[in-house]
Amino acid sequence: MERAAQGADGGGGSNSSSRSSSRATSAGSSPSCSLAGRGVSSRSAVAGLGGGGSRSSPGSVAASPSGGGGRRREPALEGVLSKYTNLLQGWQNRYFVLDFEAGILQYFVNEQSKHQKPRGALSLSGAIVSLSDEAPHMLVVYSANGEMYKLRAADAKEKQFWVTQLRACAKYHMETSAKTTPSSRSRSLTLLPHGTPNPASPCSQRHLGAGAPGVVTITHHKSPAAARRAKSQYPGQLHEVREMMNQVEGQQKNLVHAIESLPGSGPLTALDQDLLLLKATSAATLSCLGECLHLLQQSVQQVGQPSHKAGASENILGWHGPKSHSTEQLKNGTLGSLPSASANITWAILPQSAEDEPSLQPEPEVVLPTFILEKRSLLEMYADFMAHPDLLLAITAGATPEERVICFVEYYLTAFHEGRKGALAKKPYNPIIGETFHCSWEVPKDSVKPKRTAAHSPAGHEHPMAEDPSKSYKLRFVAEQVSHHPPISCFYCECKEKRLCVNTHVWTKSKFMGMSVGVSMIGEGVLRLLDHGEEYVFTLPSAYARSILTIPWVELGGKVSISCAKTGYSATVIFHTKPFYGGKVHRVTAEVKHNPTNTVVCKAHGEWNGTLEFTYSSGETRVIDTTTLPVYPKKIRPLEKQGPMESRNLWQEVTRYLRLGDIDAATEQKRRLEEKQRVEERKRETLHTPWQPKYFIQEGDGWVYFNPLWKAH
Repeated sequence: MERAAQGADGGGGSNSSSRSSSRATSAGSSPSCSLAGRGVSSRSAVAGLGGGGSRSSPGSVAASPSGGGGRRREPALEGVLSKYTNLLQGWQNRYFVLDFEAGILQYFVNEQSKHQKPRGALSLSGAIVSLSDEAPHMLVVYSANGEMYKLRAADAKEKQFWVTQLRACAKYHMETSAKTTPSSRSRSLTLLPHGTPNPASPCSQRHLGAGAPGVVTITHHKSPAAARRAKSQYPGQLHEVREMMNQVEGQQKNLVHAIESLPGSGPLTALDQDLLLLKATSAATLSCLGECLHLLQQSVQQVGQPSHKAGASENILGWHGPKSHSTEQLKNGTLGSLPSASANITWAILPQSAEDEPSLQPEPEVVLPTFILEKRSLLEMYADFMAHPDLLLAITAGATPEERVICFVEYYLTAFHEGRKGALAKKPYNPIIGETFHCSWEVPKDSVKPKRTAAHSPAGHEHPMAEDPSKSYKLRFVAEQVSHHPPISCFYCECKEKRLCVNTHVWTKSKFMGMSVGVSMIGEGVLRLLDHGEEYVFTLPSAYARSILTIPWVELGGKVSISCAKTGYSATVIFHTKPFYGGKVHRVTAEVKHNPTNTVVCKAHGEWNGTLEFTYSSGETRVIDTTTLPVYPKKIRPLEKQGPMESRNLWQEVTRYLRLGDIDAATEQKRRLEEKQRVEERKRETLHTPWQPKYFIQEGDGWVYFNPLWKAH
C-alpha cells in the first residue's frame, strides 16, 4: 500500500486522458544529484533504443552504464503517467522522472513543478516491476522497502518502454550493490534494500531531503517493534496478538536472511525475481500488520474516554464485535476515528446496543464506507444476473438432457459479468428486511434457441424489446429480503409460456481478510423445466473485494456445483482466484459429466467476464465472448408507482446524494434507514412477533416463492 507519498498525492493535478511525451534528458536536468565536477560526460540517448520525444514512444534511456574507459552519465527518463492516488481521487496524471544513475523514480504534480520538491520518490534498487490486468496499460512498481506505485501509461507501447527502463535500472543497481555491500551475514537484518544510497553522502541527503522514502525497516511506520515498546503501557491487552507478531517478525527476518545468503550465480540466486518480490511483499505485509496492531492498542487505550456517536462524515470501516471477555467493555461505547498514517479510510470498533440479547448476536460483519457503495441494492444486482434471458429460456429448447444441461452451464457462466460490471469494486446496498425488487424482460421468440444454433447478434448492443407482445416471451422477476440476522435474500423468476422457473435463496456472510473483504454466498437455487420434469440444483461462488485500501477490484472464487437427479448429469465449475504471484484474473473452468457412465460431455475454460471456450463430446468447440452478448434491459415501474419498500424507491435518497457526490448526506440517509430497521427489529423482539415475509415461505432450511409455477400448473 502507498504510504505518505500516496497521502500527499490526494489532490491536485489533472486526471484527463491527455499525456505529454515521455523523453530522455540528461541527468543534470532532472531533479537528482548534480554530477558536475566528476568529469562525467552527458549523453541523452543510446543508438538503437528508438527515437525520443514522441507521445507513444518515450525517449531512449541506456539500459546500463557502459563499460570501457570510465563511467558514463546516464540520462533521466521523464514524462506523464497516470498514478493511482487513493480511493476518492482515483487515477491522477503525474509527471515522473526516472534518474537512472541515482536509481530513483520521482514524481511531481506536473512538468512545471519538476524542479521543486517531488511529491514522492521510490528507490529502485531491488525493486520489482510487473504488469497488471487490473486496468488498461497498467504496471506496478514494488520497491524493496515495501512501497508500491500503481501506474498507467497512455498505450501498450509506452507501458512497455517504461517497464523495460525501470527493470533495467532496478537490475543494474541491484547487481552493483551486490558487489559492493557487505555480506548479509555481517549486517543488520532490517530489510535494508540493496544499493540504497548512503544517507551520509551529500547526494543521498539531497534525494532524501527532496521527499524520497529513504531506507525503512520493519520498525518504521508503527511496526511490530513499536508495538513491543508499548507492551509495558498496556499489560494484558492483546498479549497473544503481540506474541504472534513477534514470532512472525522473527520468521520474516529468517526468510530475508535465507534469501540474501543465496549464491550470486546458479539456478537459484538472491536476485531471482520471485524471491525479490517475496522479500518486498513480506516486509510490506508485516509493516501493515504492525500498524494495525498499533491502531488496536490505541483503541484499547481510549476505552475509558467518553463515548460519542460517529457523525455522518466519519466514513467507518469497522466490524461488529461479538460479545466476549475482550470486547464486553466496548459494547456501550463507540471509539472514534483512529489515526492512520497510510489510509484514507478510518477504522473503528462499532458499538452494540446494551439491549441486544445474546441470541441475536450476528456473525461479525464488514461495514464499508458509503463512498464505495454502488447505486443499486443487492436485490437488483441479482436481477442483473438475468441480463441474458434469451440464453436462460433457450435451455428448454434443448433436444436431449445432455444438450439442456450444457445450455444451462453456458448460461450460468455468462450470467455474472453483467451483474459485476466495472473494474472498480463497488458494494451494493445491504437490503432492508422486507425490501422487495420487481422487474421483467420481454424476449423476442425468434431469439430463443440453443446457443450452438443461435444466430449472431450485434456486439455490445442492448437487445431491442419486442414491439408485439404476442411475438415475445415475458420473464418476471421478484426478490425479497426475508431475514436480517442472518441476511437472507430470495429471488424467483418465471416464464409461463416456456414453463420454466428459478427459485433461489442466498445468505451472504462477510468476513474481513486484511486487504480484502470476502462474501460467501451460502444457499442454493433450483431451475425447473416443467415440460421435461427436470430440476437443476446449483450453488453460487464467493465474491472478493481485493485491495480495498488502494484500487478495489472484484473477483469471484470457489467451487460450485450444478446437478440434475433425474438425468444423472452434473457440472463442476471452479472460479479461480488470482495467485499472489503472477497468474491471470477472473479465470473459470468447468466440466459437465454424465454420472451413470462417468463420461465427460463438455469442458469449458476462460474468463467469466471475457471469453469462454467450450469443447463438446463431439469434438466441436465454440467460443462465447460475454462482452458481445446482447443485453436485455429490465422493465421497472417508475418510482411514483413503486411501493415504499421497493428497492429503488426505498434507497432513492441515498442514490440521489451519491450521484451528487454528497457523501455525508448519503451516509446520513443510509444511517436513517438502517436505524429504522433496528428499531423495528427491537419492537418485534419485545412483542415476540417474528417477521412475516410477503412473497416467500420458509420450507426446511430453504425458502420458496408463495405461488410458484410448479404448484400453479
